[in-house]
Amino acid sequence: MPREFALLDALVPTLFVVFILCIALQAVLNGLLNRLGVYRHVWHPPLFQVSLFVCMFAVCGLFILN
Repeated sequence: MPREFALLDALVPTLFVVFILCIALQAVLNGLLNRLGVYRHVWHPPLFQVSLFVCMFAVCGLFILN
């Protein structure tokens, strides 16, 4: 996959697209975990959400760069 691509005459890094996709995936996963009641058992839900997002973004970024 190319490292950057043209979007409306602006070069956009590929990781930006991965970032946007991970935000969408985080929103879906957040709703699912909220319905299942997982956040009742988590000490600090916002910290858990941020760490989950960072882990997802790191894994997706590593798959893109390899």
